[in-house]
Amino acid sequence: MRAVLKLLALSAAALACSSAALAQAWPDRPIKAVVPFAAGSATDTIGRAFALKMQDVLGQPIVIDNKPGVNGMLGADAVAKAAPDGYTILIGTNSTNAALKSLMKQLPYDQDKAFAPVAYMGSVPLIMAVNNDVPAKTLKELVDLAKAKPGSINFASASTSQLVSTEMMAGMAGVQLTNVPYKSGPAAMTDLIGGVVHMFSADFAVMLPQVKAGKVRGLAVTSSKRSPAVPELPTVNEALGLKDYELIAYFAVFAPAGTPADIVARLNKAVNDAANSKEIQERFAGIGFAVEPGTPADLAKRSVTETAKWAKAIKDAKIEPQ
Repeated sequence: MRAVLKLLALSAAALACSSAALAQAWPDRPIKAVVPFAAGSATDTIGRAFALKMQDVLGQPIVIDNKPGVNGMLGADAVAKAAPDGYTILIGTNSTNAALKSLMKQLPYDQDKAFAPVAYMGSVPLIMAVNNDVPAKTLKELVDLAKAKPGSINFASASTSQLVSTEMMAGMAGVQLTNVPYKSGPAAMTDLIGGVVHMFSADFAVMLPQVKAGKVRGLAVTSSKRSPAVPELPTVNEALGLKDYELIAYFAVFAPAGTPADIVARLNKAVNDAANSKEIQERFAGIGFAVEPGTPADLAKRSVTETAKWAKAIKDAKIEPQ
C-alpha cells in the first residue's frame, strides 16, 4: 500500500511539474482564436482588433479562425473539444456563452462546464433599422403596421442577440413579426438594404455605417440610454413607451476547460491590456463599445448572471428551443 501511495504521489508531482513546464514555455507557437461568426461581423471585427494587441503582449501570432453557424454553436463546440493547452481560444459572445443553453434543445457540449473563463472584452448595444422603402419613420409606426397586418413585417437575424432583441420587442409591444434566419450579419444587412427583408436589429459595427450612409433607416437603440454615437435615435423604451426593455451584446474570451491556470492568467492580462489600450478604445468608441477589464473570476460570475438573464429574455419572447 505504501508503494502504491508513493507511486501516486510521484505521478501527481510529475503531472504538476509537467503542467508548470507547459505554462512556462507557453506560448511557443501561434495561438488560434475561433470566431464563431462570419468575417465582417462585430465579433470578427472586435476579435481581430484584440488579437493584434494581445499578440504584442504574448509574443506569438494569434490567428483568427472563423467558424460561423447555428448562432455561434459550431465555433463554440470546436473550442469546447480542443486541447486545453492555451493554443485554442474562443471569442465568445452572449450567444455562445449565455443564450444557446436556452435556444437549443440540446448542445453538443456542456455550456456551463466546457469553458475556462478568461476575460471580458466589452459590450455594444444594437440598432433597430428598416429598409428605406418601409413606410415607417419611427419604431411606433412600424409596430402599428405590424398590428394592422399581423405577420406581414419580417425581420432578419443571424445571431442570438439579433433574434432575441427583435422578438423581445415584438412581445412587449404585442405584435407578431416573421423571422428570416441568416448565416451571417453582413448577408442579412445586404438583404435589408436590398429590400428582401423589412427589418434588422444588429450591433453598431454592422448597422451604424449603413445608417450614417442613409442606406437604411435607424429607428431605435436597444440600450437603456441613448448612445452618444447616434444621439438622435431614441431607445426602444422611449420609442414605445416601455420601461424594462434592454438588450446588450457582449464579447469575452474563453478557453477549453482544463486549461492551466497560469496560462489563463497570462491570456487574461493580454486581453485586459488590449481593452485598456488607447487604440482599442478610440477605434470602437464610435460604435458604443464599452470595455470592462476584469479577472477570470469576474467573467465566471458574469456568465452565470447573463445565462439567467438570457434564459428569461428568451422565455419572455416566447422563442421555442430548436
